[in-house]
Amino acid sequence: MFFQHIKVRLAAIEYSDIFGRLTLEAFKHDAIEASVGISIIFGSIILVAVLTYYKLWTWLWTEWLTSVDHKKIGVMYLVVTVLMLFKGVVDALMMRAQQVLSVGDSFGYLTSSHYQQLFTAHGTTMIFFVAMGAVAALMNIIVPLQIGARDVAFPFLNNLSFWLFAVGASLLMVSLMIGEFSGAGWVGYPPLSGLEYNPGVGIDYWIWSLQISGIGSLLTGINFLVTIFKMRCPGMTLMKMPLFVWSVFNSVILIVFAFPILTATLAMLSLDRLLGMHFFTSDFGGSAMMYVNLIWAWGHPEVYILILPAFGVFSEVVATFSEKRLFGYVSMVWALISITILSFLVWLHHFFTMGAGPNVNTFFGFMTMIIAVPTGVKVFNWLFTMYKGKVHLTNPILWFLGFVFIFTIGGMTGVLMGVAPVDFQVHGSLFLIAHFHSMVVGGVLFGLIAGYVYWFPKIFGFKLNEKLGEYAWFCWMFGFLLTALPLYALGLMGATRRMDHYEASTGWAPLFVVAAIGAIIIFCGIGFQVLQLLVSFKERNKNRDLTGDPWNGRTLEWTTSSPPPVYNFAFIPEVKDRDAFWDQKQTGIPLHGEYKEIHMPKNTPLGFYIGVLSFTFSFGLIWYMMWLAAISFVGIVVCILLRLFDQHTDFYISAAEVKKIEEQTLKNKRFV
Repeated sequence: MFFQHIKVRLAAIEYSDIFGRLTLEAFKHDAIEASVGISIIFGSIILVAVLTYYKLWTWLWTEWLTSVDHKKIGVMYLVVTVLMLFKGVVDALMMRAQQVLSVGDSFGYLTSSHYQQLFTAHGTTMIFFVAMGAVAALMNIIVPLQIGARDVAFPFLNNLSFWLFAVGASLLMVSLMIGEFSGAGWVGYPPLSGLEYNPGVGIDYWIWSLQISGIGSLLTGINFLVTIFKMRCPGMTLMKMPLFVWSVFNSVILIVFAFPILTATLAMLSLDRLLGMHFFTSDFGGSAMMYVNLIWAWGHPEVYILILPAFGVFSEVVATFSEKRLFGYVSMVWALISITILSFLVWLHHFFTMGAGPNVNTFFGFMTMIIAVPTGVKVFNWLFTMYKGKVHLTNPILWFLGFVFIFTIGGMTGVLMGVAPVDFQVHGSLFLIAHFHSMVVGGVLFGLIAGYVYWFPKIFGFKLNEKLGEYAWFCWMFGFLLTALPLYALGLMGATRRMDHYEASTGWAPLFVVAAIGAIIIFCGIGFQVLQLLVSFKERNKNRDLTGDPWNGRTLEWTTSSPPPVYNFAFIPEVKDRDAFWDQKQTGIPLHGEYKEIHMPKNTPLGFYIGVLSFTFSFGLIWYMMWLAAISFVGIVVCILLRLFDQHTDFYISAAEVKKIEEQTLKNKRFV
């Protein structure tokens, strides 16, 4: 009976030809959408032309696209993240412009359908391809260095994870040119995301974009969980790990337990749409509320998957630029563990209005308030670390101070919404939007930017321009407050989220104008960051880090050259203190010994091939080109088998080559 149902469902799908439901109509867009597509195509042509003119294709393929070096993979994550950040911010500016212009008799410059796609794409982009991408970038670059390892536990899996992430981002971008994107919001509640109300390809693009990138994130979580457990250097017990490693450790535990929920939920929604099943329909035994429970059982841990690494960044930054050992290390560790456990016990506060009853709402409201306690412990410990320290007001510290101010506001409003009767009033309003952005921008994004600035010399070998960084920080701070505070007020006045038009009689227009000005100032901050990067690159010889330790750091990543060699450490370090490098500098005991050959993993193109085939597999399912999906799936299986039976996955760097690299590093340090 089951297989007969599937056969009937597949037969019901209308195919025009081998292209499934892909027709010329999919390429027709309004002027704004068409201009975006043309810009993407034009930019791609320029990139191809530059690579061809300078004959960089071989270098790009051998040094980057097929690399299994965790540092290069981290940089590639960073590149994709920056591109998607630009897209996400442009989405936000377009939404703010629509809300300024669409008042009374004027309906702005966007159709309702386009606006719905815009806010869905903005949320999806910023959560999955900016925040997750930046977290993955810092994890890849820093964690192996901080634990004294030469690479991650599974280098090929690391390369594959990146390409699955990149494919997810690519599917989102392709939807701008071929077809459309989802308009059902970034969490895609049914029945709106079901086949009955959304038969187009937008929801399918959203599903497979998240599904493919989510599998990549799950593989990353498994990889780094094993790496932290099994590849720490001698002497580094769990209670001697840097706080950034501890934060990543808890984050990947959340990934391993939460992302399978997302994978299963999206799979069931896809089966509802593709094969006419009834997991989340309102008939034949389906339940839309089951979807809501499942998506937030993943969704709230996801918030902490993002914020915990940012907490780890602040722990490193505050200790380094206060020239003090971090206050309350043990309590910080237990605070991280507490947050990790409690994050699975608060998901229902996202839908108090579902009608579960006062007892259920009271429990989840109580847990929402409890989870704020370990977070508060961390903030006070950072402030106590700065107390009586030699605080240097560098760019990373400025981002930390901005975090404390904005995150505290967001945290207080979060506890407020943990009270169910309050949440009933503000749940669907712009008050919630302001709260969420205070947590994600003020917490996650500020933390990741602080980490980017802090570790930039280690990654690229030169420091960023401090003055331009200060301008960028000021624009982000002032611009965000100018955007968020009016949204809090508008929410209390009754302005609902996802609204593309409102009446002039509401009196909301001035506050929307102020919020739009704030968004423009934030965009100026991004402009200063781009300028900071360009100026710093131009002046890189003057600002080059030849010591490997530009900030007087405390942890092992600062013992290596900037950027580190492919093998990270000529000698695996031995740790005797939590602040391993600080202890080494105080005792004056350097690492030394006889150089030996080093075993390293070999580059492979199979991760890239699986990524490309994952793209065509998803594209085939989205457009009902089943032949393409089938061929791609077979190709993926073949690539996996080729990797499993490949006996030549490593190589050795000779002792002479290691000695040559290390002696050059020592020579550079003597000239500083």
